[in-house]
Amino acid sequence: MGIWDTIQDLVEAAAPWSTAEAEAPAEDKPEDTSDDSKDEEEEEEEEDDEEEIEDPKEKLEEECKNSKQCAPAKHHFDECVERVTNASDDGEANEDCVEEFFHLAHCATQCAAPKLWSVLK
Repeated sequence: MGIWDTIQDLVEAAAPWSTAEAEAPAEDKPEDTSDDSKDEEEEEEEEDDEEEIEDPKEKLEEECKNSKQCAPAKHHFDECVERVTNASDDGEANEDCVEEFFHLAHCATQCAAPKLWSVLK
């Protein structure tokens, strides 16, 4: 094996798209549509019967955001939103409420965590 073979091997390894291989054509099989339509109808009925599971975390965090425990963080966030909204109306929006939002989200998560574990158990 010479140096040229080594270079060709490296090029082929680095460029696998250089060779195109065609797939075999799919075979056409006659299908019985009456059985398929029944199966599809049964699947749709099963999907309709299943209820979508609601995430209790979102509900608990929303309750905690409005609770007494997170009232200071929510107050700061609401004030910031009002301040930024008024500034954007005047065309002077140079502030965002990301920090206040994360403080509120952290408070809600900390409040909801113990309640969430009791619901999940």
